[in-house]
Parts: sequence; structure tokens; C-alpha cells
Amino acid sequence: MAHCWDTVTTEMSNPPTTSERVQTPTGFAALGVPPEVDAGLAAAGFATPFAIQTEAIPVAMRGVDVCGRARTGSGKTLAFGVPMLARAEKFARVRAPRGLVLVPTRELALQVAEVLQPIGKECDRVILPVYGGASRDDQIDALEKGVDIIVATPLRLIDLMKADEVDMSDVQVVTLDEADRMADEGFTPQVEWILRHVTGEHQTMLFSATLDGQVGNLVRRYMKSPEEVSIDSPTDTVGTMHHLFLAVHKMDKDKVISAIANSTGKTVVFCDTKRMCDRVTENLQDMGVNALAIHGDLTQAAREKAIARFTKNELLVLVATDVAAR
Repeated sequence: MAHCWDTVTTEMSNPPTTSERVQTPTGFAALGVPPEVDAGLAAAGFATPFAIQTEAIPVAMRGVDVCGRARTGSGKTLAFGVPMLARAEKFARVRAPRGLVLVPTRELALQVAEVLQPIGKECDRVILPVYGGASRDDQIDALEKGVDIIVATPLRLIDLMKADEVDMSDVQVVTLDEADRMADEGFTPQVEWILRHVTGEHQTMLFSATLDGQVGNLVRRYMKSPEEVSIDSPTDTVGTMHHLFLAVHKMDKDKVISAIANSTGKTVVFCDTKRMCDRVTENLQDMGVNALAIHGDLTQAAREKAIARFTKNELLVLVATDVAAR
């Protein structure tokens, strides 16, 4: 078993750095963002667009299909979220959203929704995360009240679609976020099934670290003459990451992790199995390290609580299985 570690960043684009309210027009207005969405961006504290947002938003605002190549953490949530909020019509029918974002994991569904909901609130848009591990009944109740944009993982969305709890025929804008990760995790057939049920005229946006392989097949089959925007070269997907390989005896691995965490700060440890994940966490805790585990045997609430504590700097080490980490 091998441990890998690196500091973690979250993709929240460009959040406010002061307590002062951002004034309108923001830097997004020059990209063609309508005043009501710009007001939502200001209320949420977003003042100046990142590079991928500057490249993608003007293209997407024209209504054409967009392929975006960008790394996690580059600010792509607003790159697709702002055009969706601007172009999808308000006041969707019950159980018939106007916008759909497909994501590979529950955690990403929550993250994307948390970025877009404060903006949507200011411009009368309701955004709902839809994912497994949370109450299905609560999600159905929310759909009954009317939802403009849903941010969904494929399996839960298919479950609701097959039960006639949600209808895709009114969707006007579709985004596939981290499409390469969805392909890596075997979700391509489910993604294609969902896309075939988006029967109305719609715009499609796809964001991915790479645009080849199964992702390229999705582009060819389900997008119409897409325009590509990119702030990365095709191979520069980890350009800001430094790799260090250490040859460590298996009896010393936990001690080394403890030393690294105590000297460098917030650390993520990846393990091969859930059992190993628990063992490493217990060993680190025995050494006085503030550590928690996330893996598939834990409840969704427990995983979300651990990630929230890690994000708030209340946790030094997060120990995850390779699958849960995605």
C-alpha cells in the first residue's frame, strides 16, 4: 500500500477578500453578463473574473456549444454557471428544470450548487443539488416546488427520471462538469442515457481536463460545432503540482505522514482500501494528529462534516480512499 499526499484547494472561483459589498457593475458585466446576474455575482462577492471565465463566458453567452479545458480550481464553475443563469428562462414548470449540470460526485454537486445558489437567489433562480446519499423524498419535494437548475450525479438523476419525478424535455442548457472524471469512473453510458432524454433545443457545455478518448466521443455525438476555450495546454493538467516520492518502510509510513502534516499543514492521504483508511486514521490519532477518514462505509453526512471541517482548517489530515476522494 502506498500513501500519496498533497495540499488541497477547493474551486470556489474568486470569493470576496473583504467584508465590503462588491459594487455593480462587476468585471463580469464587460463579458456580456446581464445586470440581474451581475447583481447576483456582486451580492455573492464575485468582483473580477478568472481567466477561464473571461474566455468562456462571452462564447457561452452567444448560445453556442462550448468545450472548456481547465483544471479543477481554475474557476470553471462560474464559467458555465453564469451563462446558465443568464440564458435559462425563469420560472420552470414543476419537475421540469431549464438547466442541468452533470457532475461525477456528490461532493462536487454540493460544491457547484453552493457557488451558484447565492447568485441565483438574487436573480430569482432556484438551484438544487441532486445526489445519492441524501434524502430522495426531500429532493422530490423540492422539484415539486419548482427548480430552475439542477446539479446532479448521473445515478440519482436517472433514478428520478425513471420514476417520472423529473422531466428533461424543457432543459435549455446542459453542462457536463469534469467530464473526464465521469468517464474514468464508468459513467459514460449513464451520461449518454441522460443526454438522449434532453429532447428540446438546448445548448451544451462540457468542461474537462482533457478532451480526448471517451470525452471526445461525447463531444462528437452530443455537441453541435462546439467552440473550444482553454487556459491550459492539452498536457498541462498538473502544472502547479510538485511530486515527491519517498521510499519508506511500511512500519514508518504513518510517522512520516504525521511529520509532513505537522510541518506543512493541511494534508490529504489516499489509501487503497477502506480498512487501510481507518487504520491510518487511528494510527495518526494515536500520535496526536487531528485526522478523520472519508470512505464509502461512512454516511454522506459524516463525509460532508469531515470535508467541512477540513475546509475550515479545523482538521489537519483528511484520510480518503481513492474512490471517495474523487
